[in-house]
Amino acid sequence: MKQMRPISITGGTLVTPEGLVEGNLRLAGGLVHSIGGEIADGDEVLDAGGLLVAPGLVDLGVFAIDKPAFHFGGITRAALMPDQSPPLDHPARVRFAAQSGKPDFWVHPLAAATPGLGGMQLAEIALMREAGARAIATGRSWIADSGLMLRLLQYAAMLDMVVVSHAEDGGLAGNAAATAGEIATRLGLPSAPAQAEALAVARDIALAEIAGAKLHIRQVTTRAALDLVRAAKARGLPVTAGVTPAHFMLSDLALAQFRTFARLSPPLRPEDDRQAVIAAIGDGTIDVVSSGHDPRGPEDKNLPFADAAPGMAGAETLLAMVLTLVRDEVISLERAFALIASNPARLLGVDAGQLVAGCEADIALVDPERPWIIDSRKMEAAAGNTPFDRQPAQGRVAALWKGGVEIAL
Repeated sequence: MKQMRPISITGGTLVTPEGLVEGNLRLAGGLVHSIGGEIADGDEVLDAGGLLVAPGLVDLGVFAIDKPAFHFGGITRAALMPDQSPPLDHPARVRFAAQSGKPDFWVHPLAAATPGLGGMQLAEIALMREAGARAIATGRSWIADSGLMLRLLQYAAMLDMVVVSHAEDGGLAGNAAATAGEIATRLGLPSAPAQAEALAVARDIALAEIAGAKLHIRQVTTRAALDLVRAAKARGLPVTAGVTPAHFMLSDLALAQFRTFARLSPPLRPEDDRQAVIAAIGDGTIDVVSSGHDPRGPEDKNLPFADAAPGMAGAETLLAMVLTLVRDEVISLERAFALIASNPARLLGVDAGQLVAGCEADIALVDPERPWIIDSRKMEAAAGNTPFDRQPAQGRVAALWKGGVEIAL
């Protein structure tokens, strides 16, 4: 798939790292050619009609690739977690995954830190990097062996790769379906203390500091853990944090009806932690908001709450949920696209996610005010297990380009 003719997109508001710009965006040779420049002879001219002209979203840490769902949500690239069947713990599997979405969607595999994600020994990380792995991930679980985790971080530092960690102390979290507290007690659900996250974050930050490694904690959802990340950043450590929309939109009150679409990992937190996540997004402690896309069919979700598999189909709702933070004046529009485009692209080391000359021409036209109803029955994903089912939303993608070539929506 190759862009055959330069394109000039006019009449829209450009979302750039420096702010909102009124002007022309020119795409040529699959790259962003210029911002605010003149329309050249021979360009295909497209009128954005007052919409936002934004970078295509980069989704850091998904568990399945559903191209129609990602395209619906304006996502043009995704970092695939190693928790596949079989796991991405071998160069050949990484290479296959890296090719799986092309030409209209790019998959960036994350190498399994350990064979089979068993947490016992290091995998062939350098070979997987050569095969296309963009970072290293511990998968859905935490590496309990601190010595092994330190060796992983030291090896990653030598390779200049980011380690993407799951922050739950497995000995405390176990198979908990809820956060310990009033709601879990009332519902009789197996629960784990919220401190399971803070303990994991504290250890991993300490080991990353020893190793001099770049650490990305994929989901930080509690006030105590966010304070640890904030302190690490203040010390100048290369630690970044992410979260999914569920943890700033919902509290554990959403478990009240035992709806398994709200069965997530980590579990939903009390309201105080939800407010802490919103504050952390606003003050820059959280660097990335990702969809956590993990579609689960009826065989996984039509079960008693504690037995249901955790996970949510998030690709189609990511943009709309982040735009709620803009409307609530928590963040600016350019900060929103940093969270869902430029910051994850930077962590993956790809030239995408921002409207800057020389970056890949992955572009979305966004109508930030367009209303729609989230309906799990009509989602493009392999399954519609969204905790936002039947919720009104605002913000939809009107057009999408990958490498300067328009994708049919």
